[in-house]
Amino acid sequence: MPAGWTETSFNTKALNSATRRAALQVLGFLGLAGISGFARAAPAPGWPEEAFKQKTADEAIKTYYGKPLQASDKVILEAPEIAENGAVVPVAVSSTLPDVTSITIMVPENPFTIAASYKLADSTMPSVSCRLKMAKTGDVIAVVESDGKLYSVTKQVKVTLGGCGG
Repeated sequence: MPAGWTETSFNTKALNSATRRAALQVLGFLGLAGISGFARAAPAPGWPEEAFKQKTADEAIKTYYGKPLQASDKVILEAPEIAENGAVVPVAVSSTLPDVTSITIMVPENPFTIAASYKLADSTMPSVSCRLKMAKTGDVIAVVESDGKLYSVTKQVKVTLGGCGG
């Protein structure tokens, strides 16, 4: 405390309380703005918004890629046969195909079919993993784009608890 000041002329408790109160008010406003959608971010340029809104795998593939796909044993999909908790289903996709430019994971039984999509840079190892939320038992489809063609593999995952369907 500066020389000549007394506890009554410089009340640190009151100053800390006022600063804390102001900070909490600002944080509260930002929280309410975020909940109400006021602070919603705009989609990134080139974001395929329409593809993510599709309700079936065929519609999503047509909207996102605009070309047919074929099954391939060079696309590897790792997912559990039984997911004990649909809220966190571990999924990994890799491929031995050359020049892979994207990997997309779809769950047709979910409210939004496309669960994840990755664009890969040149010379990147084609391998991704994530945890998905699954609404209920259903297929997980991995789609790999290689040399301008689409390849896929499908695996059924049985969900026993939780998930985004309740």
